Amino acid sequence: MKSLLSIRQLSPSGNSGSHTPSVVDYHNYAGTEHELSGGARRITINTPKGEFFVWTKRVGNNPTIKLLLLHGGPGGTHEAFECFHSFLPRAGIEYYYYDQLGSHYSDKPDDTSLWEIDRFVEEVEQVRQALQLDNSNFYLLGHSWGGILAMEYALKYQQHLKGLIISNMMSSVPAYNRYADEVLGPQMPTEVLAEIKQIEADNDFENPRYMELLLPHFYTQHALRMPLEEWPDPALRMLDHMNQTIYVQMQGPSEFGIRGNASLLKWDRSKDLPGIAVPTLTIGGQHDTMDPKHMEWMASQFPDGRYLHCPEGSHMAFYDDQKTYFEGLVRFMKEVDRV
Repeated sequence: MKSLLSIRQLSPSGNSGSHTPSVVDYHNYAGTEHELSGGARRITINTPKGEFFVWTKRVGNNPTIKLLLLHGGPGGTHEAFECFHSFLPRAGIEYYYYDQLGSHYSDKPDDTSLWEIDRFVEEVEQVRQALQLDNSNFYLLGHSWGGILAMEYALKYQQHLKGLIISNMMSSVPAYNRYADEVLGPQMPTEVLAEIKQIEADNDFENPRYMELLLPHFYTQHALRMPLEEWPDPALRMLDHMNQTIYVQMQGPSEFGIRGNASLLKWDRSKDLPGIAVPTLTIGGQHDTMDPKHMEWMASQFPDGRYLHCPEGSHMAFYDDQKTYFEGLVRFMKEVDRV
């Protein structure tokens, strides 16, 4: 999503057998490297273009459930996940905010060759190693573009994973584009869709009329289903801090699918999903930009897959269908932890 500079009691069922630390233990960083910084840490990563640092922040202690969060975009920020703090600590889940290279608190090198999937996968692996996560505790959640990255990581490094969560992301960009054209587009007034398509055909993406049309007819219907004046502060800050260079290179300039010369245009891992053997949860929203039926189908392709449907949710279901989203997410991690 583009920057919007113009806008300014969970009780998981069936926890028996899953490790849940006491409140004191959960918040105790004494004697660790995180005590001085409150959990924030810079991690040095190696890339084909040299060393850079990425920013992470740990919240909580749980030796058997450690969740690393991969934000969307590409070029988004950890800020979108700040609402997780309202739910995961009370469930005893240890989790890590993380800005990918090029995003917000992390280094922002001016080299477009760095913005490609394989390099991002190696970055995640280096972050995992630095945080000392392994298959006894490592859960990986990717939202939107982060879901692509999570799938790619699992296909190469699943031996290090305990559980995988793919949130609001399909396994095929061509299928996503078809859904946008055949399902989402026709939901708009005919004249609105025609004007949006004309602006895109003219490559006139800086035209303020483009966002004037998308905000009421797309964003508040499929991205985050709240009036713009009610959008939560973390989501607005994430949009304000979006790295547009990375976003446009990988996602393209369109807000209505992945188009043009975007590097993700032909990305499709649908046939490879059976190769991911770790317990995997897919999450979709009824009003999502992504096809919830496709995400339900994805769950059936994994040897150990399950699907969480958010009936009130959109692309950011962790805001507009929070109860469903977080009860399902916590339940999945606790169930895997008991095995």
